[in-house]
Amino acid sequence: MPTTRADINSFLGHHRIAMVGLSRDPKHFSRYLLKELSTRGYDVVAVNPSASEIEGSPCFANVKAIEPPVDAALVMTPPAETVSVVQDCAAAGIREVWMHRGGGQGAGSQVAVALCREKGIRVVEGECPLMFLPNTQFPHRVHGFIKKLVGSFPRA
Repeated sequence: MPTTRADINSFLGHHRIAMVGLSRDPKHFSRYLLKELSTRGYDVVAVNPSASEIEGSPCFANVKAIEPPVDAALVMTPPAETVSVVQDCAAAGIREVWMHRGGGQGAGSQVAVALCREKGIRVVEGECPLMFLPNTQFPHRVHGFIKKLVGSFPRA
């Protein structure tokens, strides 16, 4: 079942989300996405087992360690790690997962998506949140426009 705009809108309706796989590298795209979401009022909680702090905020080893807990998780891990992240999300009671994909393979895998559905987790598979935020920068609007042209933009 493909991702719908309802899935996307529901996820973006949460204002406290975990970002799993947030890079320690300040030039990594995940850090740019963190800043964009933060400036738009999202409370983004960093998850990276190799860091104790990112951007001056605490960083957690996994989503189960987050206090207070979050309702949604944006996953930016390699696909081989995403199944484990989904298992952690299910154990933590997270009901919505976004498997990021901007270019390349992204975080998603068929096994991880199937696990989300099996666990009753609503999943956004293979999209970039920046295409769906209001007043986003030009390259992200173009990305969305191209997806609309080729018929791969999520529908209602």
